[in-house]
Amino acid sequence: MPNLCIDIGNSRIKSALFEGEDLLVESTFGSLENAIESWILMDFDACIVSSVRYSREVLHVQLPFEHLFLDHQTPTPLKNEYQSQSTLGLDRLAGAVGAWSRAGGGSVLAIDLGTCITFDWVDGNATYQGGAISPGLRLRAESMHSLTANLPLVALDAPVTFRVGKTTVDCMKTGIWQGIVYEVMGQIDSYRQEFPEIKAFISGGDSHFFDSLAKDHIFVVPNLVLVGLNCILNHNVE
Repeated sequence: MPNLCIDIGNSRIKSALFEGEDLLVESTFGSLENAIESWILMDFDACIVSSVRYSREVLHVQLPFEHLFLDHQTPTPLKNEYQSQSTLGLDRLAGAVGAWSRAGGGSVLAIDLGTCITFDWVDGNATYQGGAISPGLRLRAESMHSLTANLPLVALDAPVTFRVGKTTVDCMKTGIWQGIVYEVMGQIDSYRQEFPEIKAFISGGDSHFFDSLAKDHIFVVPNLVLVGLNCILNHNVE
């Protein structure tokens, strides 16, 4: 039974067609109109939509097919113990479900490297507990530029491997890149000290810059939110 999973963000629309847990086709669109033109040509039996740009009411009119609209009342395979559930980003929850699904259960840490870096922990009892939020790559660069008098806005189009900057720009670059590397690894290590069996999954728009972090029990899965949406859809269909 093919599933169409749709993630509508502020700037991009991503979708994926799944057969069971296997991802068949993944696409990215700049507009809802272009996306719909592609989706109506696909053969699928069920659909789920997560959207930060359009409301349930708007999509009910715009989308020419039945779909499950993800909100905070949608059942998921995880118990949720987040204390302010109405403020929890649904992409964070979907990413946590995706990590838990890919791990086959157990304790997982889902790390999303986007505008912000989010860390979301699911414990060994399939319970979403919460995590942490910090500035992402470009947010760090923009804040140093906008909140100081003399620091430039640096370009972050390739990973930095050096640790010692010899210019102000290089010092900013290595501070941003290496700061994120050590933050991510530090968070993983801190969880692992208490939960040695934990698996970490790195996803998000900037995850491809950090492929080098992949190793034993650390996996880079850029489309983790779509994987989670597919798992949530299967949970509701079943």
